[in-house]
Amino acid sequence: MTTSTGHDSATASRILAAARDLVLKRGVKGLTVAEIAERAHVGKGTAYLYWPTKEDLLFGLFARDFLTVLDHEIDATTADADLCRPHRLCPQLLQRALDNPFMRAMQTGDADLLGALAQHPRSMELLDLVGPAALMYTVLPVWRRHRLVRTDWPLDEQAYALQALMTGFLAATTRPQVLPGVTVEAPEAVMAAAVTALLGPEQASPDEVRAAATEGLRLLRERRQAVLALITPNQETT
Repeated sequence: MTTSTGHDSATASRILAAARDLVLKRGVKGLTVAEIAERAHVGKGTAYLYWPTKEDLLFGLFARDFLTVLDHEIDATTADADLCRPHRLCPQLLQRALDNPFMRAMQTGDADLLGALAQHPRSMELLDLVGPAALMYTVLPVWRRHRLVRTDWPLDEQAYALQALMTGFLAATTRPQVLPGVTVEAPEAVMAAAVTALLGPEQASPDEVRAAATEGLRLLRERRQAVLALITPNQETT
């Protein structure tokens, strides 16, 4: 799956790759478009042809980590509907967030890496759209309709508890001081068990699992389009 953002040319890709290298090495603070352009071996004006401001360029770079996660989830769930089950999807989404540096930085509010963009309204909008906790709230009604989770709990309270669980596991993984001296060999297995304990045992039939996967894929694709619109608000996305 590819992203149609208007920034898919070889030159734009080279600029993004240069920006990624520089941000990961030194963070956003003090970084200039001129430095990024020099590293990409293009003129500064060329970078501005694709992104009107440095903020646009960097936000587009960060948002692509989220698109990568969405694309992986869409491709994986298309190939295996069972991946939509709560005890499988929750640990997988969290791990993907940890594996993508900018998504991880936005989740943890890493101002050293992201600078002012860590708490920027566009960053918050991105997290509200496709952060792991936000995606859980999106798919929770689907799980409820298809008997993959308990339904004897108000949706908002259930969503709050699930997001708190996801946030807690993220904090435990990224900040060792949260649980000093506590380690487990397979945290993803612990998280899967915690999700099942929180949401209850699944009662869905194979047909209901497939239906949930189909509905979940539709929602993921809608969120993907929304991310593309954030990156290029004045262009059509496909």
